[in-house]
Amino acid sequence: MSSEPSPVTLLIVDDHPVVRDGLRGMFESVDGFTVLGEASDGVEGVARALALDPDVVLMDLRMPGGGGVDAIRELSRRGARARVLVLTTYDTDSDTLPAIEAGATGYLLKDAPREELFTAVRAASEGRTVLSPAVASRLVTAVRTPPAPAGATLSAREREVLVLVARGTSNREIARELFISEATVKTHLTHLYAKLGVKDRAAAVAVAYDRKILG
Repeated sequence: MSSEPSPVTLLIVDDHPVVRDGLRGMFESVDGFTVLGEASDGVEGVARALALDPDVVLMDLRMPGGGGVDAIRELSRRGARARVLVLTTYDTDSDTLPAIEAGATGYLLKDAPREELFTAVRAASEGRTVLSPAVASRLVTAVRTPPAPAGATLSAREREVLVLVARGTSNREIARELFISEATVKTHLTHLYAKLGVKDRAAAVAVAYDRKILG
């Protein structure tokens, strides 16, 4: 007799009580999700995420008293287990890129259909990158580069590192998983950035998806 999978646990961070209530009600209306708590700004969100240890944090970006990008960056710095899924009304480059560079696993807009949101939260809980079509298009456009020159294909190890980067894994975690040093991880990143013609992790993931190197 097989046991039911554990529900995905959530923390909702948004400065609007009506939005928090709506999201809580939506997730509590279906099986497979448990809302552990809420927070009204990024500072409170970090504290509650560290205390409650949810699988996924649904994070708004623009909040009085502490924005989402700073909160995502702090959670990454503190080594929080939770994956952060940005849920916002903003899809401009000035919002999208900083959030993903800070360590967000995914980025959805608040007008996403509920089934898309459920699917995205499940995917984020498994460490998979989730981007709404509009955001993915903007991200790829922002980092689009000419095709890589001949001979610039990624090595097997560079691909392994890139896959882990796409899951939001830190350099330290990558080193532990691949049994290599952090310095070696940074060397692999430097090489794959050069081959993809990019300067950071978010751009590398976007270009890799665009060129079908990933998923």
